[in-house]
Amino acid sequence: MKAIAVRRGEEQPTVIEKPRPEPEDGEALVRTLRVGVDGTDHEVMSGAHGGFPDGEDHLVLGHEAVGVVEDPNGTAFEEGDVVVPTVRRAPDGTNEYFERSEPDMAPDGQYYERGIVGAHGYMSDFFTSPEEFLIEIPRDLAELGFLVEPISITEKANEHAYASRSAFEWTPESALVLGNGSLGLLTLAMFEHTEDFERIYCLGRRDRPDPTIDIIEKLGATYVDSRETPVDEVPAAHEGMDYVYEATGFPPHAFQTIEALAPNGVGALLGVPDSWEFEVDGGKLHEEFVLHNKALIGSVNSHVGHFEAAVDTIQELPDWLFEDLITGVYDVDNLAPAFDDGDDVIKTAVEFDSL
Repeated sequence: MKAIAVRRGEEQPTVIEKPRPEPEDGEALVRTLRVGVDGTDHEVMSGAHGGFPDGEDHLVLGHEAVGVVEDPNGTAFEEGDVVVPTVRRAPDGTNEYFERSEPDMAPDGQYYERGIVGAHGYMSDFFTSPEEFLIEIPRDLAELGFLVEPISITEKANEHAYASRSAFEWTPESALVLGNGSLGLLTLAMFEHTEDFERIYCLGRRDRPDPTIDIIEKLGATYVDSRETPVDEVPAAHEGMDYVYEATGFPPHAFQTIEALAPNGVGALLGVPDSWEFEVDGGKLHEEFVLHNKALIGSVNSHVGHFEAAVDTIQELPDWLFEDLITGVYDVDNLAPAFDDGDDVIKTAVEFDSL
């Protein structure tokens, strides 16, 4: 079968041939339909994030997948079911986090992530997965199923953000998304269509005309250019934010978020930064936390429950959003555009097959 991988010492994806996988007991064989490409894939290829499976000279890419069950192999699925796989797997069969169905809370070293670190991903004609890590989705969502995983990331972040404010009555009215990439735009759409925010903003660094700014404004949100209004100056311009969702990986944003929050606000950090030393006024930030009851949370990955919530969410979002967001779907023989990261590219996917 064909697979898309990155080899050791290389930084570009390549098409390779691999044997079709044989499902073990408790696993289903899945025929791949589409696999999304995101910033994590580019970080993996560059060597900035992730790692190869032990003893392998390559890593099959892809963690945002949708497929159709080819062989149920004794699982509860039926042939033809459309499914989305989760990402994390236990390195040695299981551990306490997986036994509690909380793999997303496992610390580094106690998980593999398919297509990212320690385990091959889903960019191949077929893949196998244990039954408990497959989520069935409606057949009419097959073409959009690769977006379930990124939406699940925000489902988790929102759950944890709201949980951090659950000790008191918290009725957030404003939200600021840092980053106008595909994850930021999906999150912005979720804030517009599934939450009760009265004011929504999205911060980026792009000049008009720009397709991401078009989506932001079409969603009814306000675009904030960080070159004109840095994150920590947003309160002066926009009254402070009850919720800040960071999806840039730009290290200063974590600290600027504290300043941008309104009293009782919460910031969710999702970007994975490079190492960067810089000066901050630690005392002032400490004071902001204490005197204004602010909170920061970190969030990574998601579990089955978040995927299931994402399936519901994707059905609430408008059709035009996906038409504008997905800027290209490419087959394996036309691979390069799927990994293009030009300014006119928002979200791409590789298509292996169709229903």
